[in-house]
Amino acid sequence: MWWILEKTESEKFPYRIIIKDNDEIVLSLLVQERWPGGGKNIFCLRDVESEIQGEEIERVEIVSIRRYGKRMAVVLKRERNKRCEFLFLKKKYKNKEGEYEQIFWRTYQALRERRPRVKLKGYVDETIRVIIDVNERYPYKFPNATVERSKLPCGDYALVNEEGEILAIVERKTFENFKSEFLNLPLLHQSLGELETYKFSAVVVESNYSDFLNESKLKHYKPEFSAKIIAQVFVYHPDLTIIFAGSRKLAQEWVLRFFLAVKNYYLDKPHLEIKEKTSPYFSAKVITENYIKEKLNLLGEEFKFIDIKNLFPEVSPYTLRNFLNKMVEKGEILKKKIGKENLYQKTHLF
Repeated sequence: MWWILEKTESEKFPYRIIIKDNDEIVLSLLVQERWPGGGKNIFCLRDVESEIQGEEIERVEIVSIRRYGKRMAVVLKRERNKRCEFLFLKKKYKNKEGEYEQIFWRTYQALRERRPRVKLKGYVDETIRVIIDVNERYPYKFPNATVERSKLPCGDYALVNEEGEILAIVERKTFENFKSEFLNLPLLHQSLGELETYKFSAVVVESNYSDFLNESKLKHYKPEFSAKIIAQVFVYHPDLTIIFAGSRKLAQEWVLRFFLAVKNYYLDKPHLEIKEKTSPYFSAKVITENYIKEKLNLLGEEFKFIDIKNLFPEVSPYTLRNFLNKMVEKGEILKKKIGKENLYQKTHLF
């Protein structure tokens, strides 16, 4: 993707910023300066006539472009003036119905100089719907939430929407529980891989990382072995959030805040629509077995792993292999070795 700065003929908005993905214009804004000065927020106007080309002043490759709520952060491939963000707001008209858009452009330096004048609330005034697995003993408490007990496909706690669809899922582990699972790594990786199939998933450990390096607490393990296993878990499950909360109380607080943040993410209706390929952050699809099987219908009776991987670029290969192995166990597909590759074939049970 490219960041293009053009010169316009407008006195009020003498410059145009264009973000392009190949030949497709993702965003075009009219701006008042080439780059915001220290502490400045520059007002921008969405360009509705972006097909009119101006004089190109500079063209820089974009390293990263991501949306965080109403903000879009951009990182450019250069030494100076490389980090900035755009804030997209909707304001109501004072004298008539409807809303209008306000866009502000600000830099990394402006964000550092800004000091928020707010206080954190010590209570929760939002309602969420939480399902606690029936096997969970002494479950966490969720103030002001609608709490139900039901059998979850995996994990101990799930945030669900009004239709009952799982939006986020969390597995709780005590120190002893997590430590005991080091004895059966294949089983541990399988359970974590199943959690990882959900877009927002986490494992919250009710102890500190230092506890797993404390030989007196480990007893039968060496700290080196424990550290190695934990590092392996992080590497093999990059899409899974793993938190060492320190205590049960802090773990409960983290899960509550995590669920609230996920709820707000799904409620957020961004004013800027950018295609999913520009940022994985935009994807809000919950990856389930049914979803994967539905998309597998796009493939023929036989397919290779690379074929299914191309269908799901947002899903880790480890997660996809887990799904395929489960389908093999159920007899829905057959797996045979062709040279160095696996060839999968659908059966009548698919």
